[in-house]
Amino acid sequence: MQTISSTQNVLATCPACGLLCDDVSVSWQSADAKPEVTLKSGETCAKAVTFFSRPLNAHSPMIAGKPVSLADAFDRAAELLATAQSPLIAGLSTDLAGFRAAYAFAQKIKAEMMHMNVQSSLRNTKVLQSTGWQTTTLTEVKNRADMIVLIGTDVVSHNPRFFERTVWVDDAMFTEPDSRKIVYLGGDDLNTAPGVTPSRVQPTVIPCATKDLPEVTAALRALLQGKPVKVEAVAGVAISALNALVEQLKQAKYAVLVWVAKDLDFPHAELTIQNITESVVVLNQQSRAMGLALGGSDGDTTVNYAHTWLDGLTLSEHALEAHDLMIWVNSFSPDKPLPNFHAPMIVLGHPGTVFTTPPEVFIPVATPGLDSAGTLFRVDSSVVLPLKKVRKSTLPTLAEVLQQLEAQLA
Repeated sequence: MQTISSTQNVLATCPACGLLCDDVSVSWQSADAKPEVTLKSGETCAKAVTFFSRPLNAHSPMIAGKPVSLADAFDRAAELLATAQSPLIAGLSTDLAGFRAAYAFAQKIKAEMMHMNVQSSLRNTKVLQSTGWQTTTLTEVKNRADMIVLIGTDVVSHNPRFFERTVWVDDAMFTEPDSRKIVYLGGDDLNTAPGVTPSRVQPTVIPCATKDLPEVTAALRALLQGKPVKVEAVAGVAISALNALVEQLKQAKYAVLVWVAKDLDFPHAELTIQNITESVVVLNQQSRAMGLALGGSDGDTTVNYAHTWLDGLTLSEHALEAHDLMIWVNSFSPDKPLPNFHAPMIVLGHPGTVFTTPPEVFIPVATPGLDSAGTLFRVDSSVVLPLKKVRKSTLPTLAEVLQQLEAQLA
C-alpha cells in the first residue's frame, strides 16, 4: 500500500508541459488530503494542478484484466517476449532514465521504438533535417524579443504559462516587456487573451483557418523576399495585412516566430514549418529574428534527443501491423487511450490507466516528478531540469521494471 509523505510542502518542477516550470509548491494538510498546488507567481495552471493532484492508486499488476502478483506479471511478460518475432516499444512517455532503459531493452530484444507523439515531432524533424533552422530559447525570448508572432497557435493550450513566465515579466534584460508586439497569424479556436499587454493593449489578430496556413505562410515568405504577390488576398487574408506584418517584422529588433507542431495537423504540414523557418532566414539578412517551436509533452523532447545521442538517428513512425507484440510505455498520461493493436500488448504505465480492453500484461510504474525523481529536457532543448520525488510510493520506476524483465529473459 502506498502512502503520501507527511512532508507539508515540496517545491517541485512540473512535467505537465514542455515549459518545466520549477516554481510549483505542492503541500498537504494531512496524509489523506488532496494536495494544494500553488505557483510562486500566485497565478494558476490547470495542467500543474491536474498532474500533482492525481490520486496515488494502489493498483496491482494484471494479466488479462485480473490482479496478479508482480512476479506472475513478469513471468507472463517474459513468455510473450520469448515468442515475439517483431516487437515494438511504443508510447515512450517517460523521462531520460526511463528512455535510456527502454533503449537498452530494445537492443536486447531487437525491437523498434516509437513515441506516442511521433507524428507531430516528425513535422519539425523533417524541416530540421532538410534545411536546418535558426531557433532561440525561452530565456532569449524573455530578455530580447520585442515582437512575437504566433503562427497557427495560441501556445497557452499547450504551454499555459508561456506568457506569464516568458513574455509579461519584470526582469527582462534588454527590452521593455509591456511594449512587446504580439501577433496571432491563423489558427482555430484561439485564446488570445494572454496576448493582451499589462497596459491592456490588444494583440493583432490576422485570422485564417489552420488548414490555409501553407498558402498564407508561403505568401508571407514571398513578401519578405521582395517577390511580387499579384492578388489582393490569399486564403481570405488580405495581402495588405501581410505587407503590414512584413514591415513590422523588418523593423523589430528581435522578432520571434512561434509555432506548435501539434496544431499544424494537416497534410504536408512540414511545408508550413519550412515557410516559417525560411522566413526567419530572410529576416536575419537585415535584422534579427528567430524561430521557436513550442509544445512538448509526455517527455517527447527528451526522448527524441536521447535517441539521437544513442542511435545517431531520430525516432520514426512504424506500421503497427508489422509487429506481433507491443510494449506500451506511458508514465505520465493515464487518460491517453492505448492504440488499436491486433496482437498482445504489455503495458508499463501510470497506475491510474483505464483500459477499454485490458492488455495481456499490465505493470504499473512510477510517474517521474511525482512518485520518483527524474530528468527532462525543456521544450527549447537548452535546459535540463531535475524532477523531484514529491510523495512516497512503492511503485517501481520504468527502468527498474525493464531491468527485471531483462533479467527474466537472460
